[in-house]
Amino acid sequence: MSYHKRNLTLILLDILLVCVSVYSSYFFRFKGDIPAENITQFIVYMIVSSIICTVCMRVFKLYNRFWQYASIGELISILKAVVISCLLAYIVTYLFVGKAVPLSIFARNAETLLLLLGGSRFIWRAFRDNYKKRTNLRKALIVGAGECGMLIAKELKFNKQSKVYPYAFIDDDMNKKNLQIYGLPVIGNRKNIPALVEKHGIEEIIIAIPSGSKLEISELIDICKRTKAQLKIIPPLQDIIQGKVTLNTIRNIQVEDLLGREPIETDLTAISSYLSNKTVLVTGAGGSIGSELCRQIASFAPEKLLVLGHGENSIYTIELELRRSFPNLTLESIIADVQDRERIDQVFKEFRPSVVFHAAAHKHVPLMERNPSEAVKNNVFGTKNVADCADLYGTERFVLISSDKAVNPSSVMGTTKRIAEMYIQSLNERSKTWFSAVRFGNVLGSRGSVIPLFKDQIARGGPVTVTHPEMVRYFMTIPEAVQLVIQCGALSEGGEIFVLDMGKPVRIVELAEDLIRMSGFEPYEEIPIEFSGIREGEKLFEELLFIEEEVTSTQHNRIFIGKLGDINQFQLELGFTRLEKVMVHEFNELRGVLEDLVPSIHRKVNYELASVP
Repeated sequence: MSYHKRNLTLILLDILLVCVSVYSSYFFRFKGDIPAENITQFIVYMIVSSIICTVCMRVFKLYNRFWQYASIGELISILKAVVISCLLAYIVTYLFVGKAVPLSIFARNAETLLLLLGGSRFIWRAFRDNYKKRTNLRKALIVGAGECGMLIAKELKFNKQSKVYPYAFIDDDMNKKNLQIYGLPVIGNRKNIPALVEKHGIEEIIIAIPSGSKLEISELIDICKRTKAQLKIIPPLQDIIQGKVTLNTIRNIQVEDLLGREPIETDLTAISSYLSNKTVLVTGAGGSIGSELCRQIASFAPEKLLVLGHGENSIYTIELELRRSFPNLTLESIIADVQDRERIDQVFKEFRPSVVFHAAAHKHVPLMERNPSEAVKNNVFGTKNVADCADLYGTERFVLISSDKAVNPSSVMGTTKRIAEMYIQSLNERSKTWFSAVRFGNVLGSRGSVIPLFKDQIARGGPVTVTHPEMVRYFMTIPEAVQLVIQCGALSEGGEIFVLDMGKPVRIVELAEDLIRMSGFEPYEEIPIEFSGIREGEKLFEELLFIEEEVTSTQHNRIFIGKLGDINQFQLELGFTRLEKVMVHEFNELRGVLEDLVPSIHRKVNYELASVP
């Protein structure tokens, strides 16, 4: 029904209700026989009441409301409209007729009118509510009977596009148990969730605690994972603009929610002091880490941001994003290969960057096992080229993005990252530039990581392939890893290997199971999991520190400093000379030179495949 037709219908209905109210008031006052001397007053009072009541209803905008959402506010507005209209009608009738309406009729009319006008609208709301309940919708259990939970319940009940219906609330506040909110009962606390889901046939669980800590949400998710219900969550308060909660803010549980880590606290003053109004270079700027570095650095208003990468498409993409998000940013997009010393020298000579974040690297372990010379060219000599130019052209700070695979490396990729660490530590001893490295584990969602692979396999109907049932890895989100990297740059005084607190390691098979459940399937039953065996160069357990590496804390509780003994510069330079030689003339000797430079690569790890659960 159109807006005008709807309003006209409501007005006619209200006029009818006013007439019924006035007539019934006279009818009961005079016991069904209205005296002749009161007929004129009755007719005038009925007409005047109809006109004035309609006007008052419009003044209080009662024809502009969705009555399926009616609440106390609407009831108060109806009360005001009825009281004012009855008083005005009483006065106007007296002026026209010259005889006052009996007070008993006036009181009865006001009472009846309030019941009819208010009751008709709330009956409509009740009808809409009951009608929605009768439709075939998925049952939802809302965890959190606070303000957010109530808003979500209201939204789900009355939104026509919703495919779920709120069934009940869960809340740990024992004072709320057995109470009803919007007609929905509070049926238990978080410990009861698995049993209640089974008992009531719940198909969706919505976690509506936007003010909850990361740890609390993670614990709730662990409980909900025991059920077959699909999990959804309301984003944190800081992600909800002005507290407005709509159906669109409900999202599926993400892998990041499982980690349960609190937001990172950063020293914005220290970061701003070394990035603001400085020329900052990011190598590998088209990659997952590099592009996020560019996004976060841009927010600190550098004088100029240099985004350097080998792939033109990825650099073009991040350039478009940065220009759109930071229109006042001075940006230079540079297509260059870190292996090309002359080109890198040209870039440094032209732009003279004050700060360098070196994120360009080959990182795929099995691929680098099959292409070791490319790993050496990019991760070792590429780093050397950029670091040497930073030293030559007076860069203030140089931050190398390293990896936990550089610790006791069992792969070519890990070994090359460790050699890169050794080189910048060695260079720091004789340079005015502050060189440091930041070592962390896997990042969720980065290109080539396990998460996108699992999601693709699930979308194809499985199977999901896991290398080994006991394989564990450290995980961190890309934004929090980069946030800590930038913080490390502020803490650096030269020569440090910063180690990030990655939290608890995650079993890859459990990660696969969680992703399958979050996609609405049951692992092993609907989506199979297969174990393919450990790939070349991989380890069951990654480490963040060497056994003999000394660890010291920093002023940031998520950042530590690991430091081995002094680097033998002569042996390192000799190793680089040998690497250059064998890459060109004696390719088969390459692994031997790597092992001489990083003896821990001898610690090869072989595991027999464990039984499938």
